[in-house]
Amino acid sequence: MVVKRLVVALVAAAALVLASATAGWAAPSPTGSANAMGYYLALGDSLAAGYQPTTGVDRDGGYTGDVLAGIQATRPKTRLVNLACPGERSTTMVSGGVCAYDEGNQLDQALAFLHAHGRNTRVVTVQVGANDVQRCVDRSTLAIDPVCIQAGMADVATYLPMILGKVHAEAPHAQVVVLNYYNPFLAAWAIGNAQLAQQSAVLQGTLNTIIGVAAASSGSTVADVATAFQSTNWTVPPGGALPTNVSVICALTWMCSLFDIHANDAGYALIGRTVVARLG
Repeated sequence: MVVKRLVVALVAAAALVLASATAGWAAPSPTGSANAMGYYLALGDSLAAGYQPTTGVDRDGGYTGDVLAGIQATRPKTRLVNLACPGERSTTMVSGGVCAYDEGNQLDQALAFLHAHGRNTRVVTVQVGANDVQRCVDRSTLAIDPVCIQAGMADVATYLPMILGKVHAEAPHAQVVVLNYYNPFLAAWAIGNAQLAQQSAVLQGTLNTIIGVAAASSGSTVADVATAFQSTNWTVPPGGALPTNVSVICALTWMCSLFDIHANDAGYALIGRTVVARLG
């Protein structure tokens, strides 16, 4: 009941902010001419770092490599700078403590880069927030800690707008794209825990609403990864054994084979296409 009341309250509040924040919003203009040197800055957690359990971190691959290729299709002299950190939360991105940076934390490292290169930075992608709440799921029992969930959601609602606001201030001409999340815990359905899969879907919706509010209030673009992964499509296709959203998670992540939340090659490719579709 505590989690349910939290979800209702957060969604209601977020909807009001989102309605006002999106009024009159327009996408930022691209920076620099097609033949000028420029940058794509990637920020966030292990997904932004291209992590896979079989190969580790790949900051030049994952989805950021596909996004870079999409940018280079029209602005070939664009370079990728990827500062993402596996395990990063919205709180640690601001205060440090996961990865080592010369400036102390990922946000300050990004701001230092943008202070020097903001005029030539064309695109910034930001994906952070999942670790604030995924830590609240006990991997051995799959039990959800509602107090932890409440604190994690509150942290994302507080720190993500701060992160985006500071990024925009240092790179006002760059397009900032914020990625929301697919729901790896839909895979619980495949092992017979349909209740957890459905409960996690509600929590994912709340987290993504908070992310959407933060993006809209800062003038950022949202890349809707959740929709690309058909996260709310519970339809069971003819002859199928699993709902579509569960099948997609099994096909595009390592959850159903290694119980690992990260995307595989196909999943990262889809995330990359989702971001590229929002560039402009």
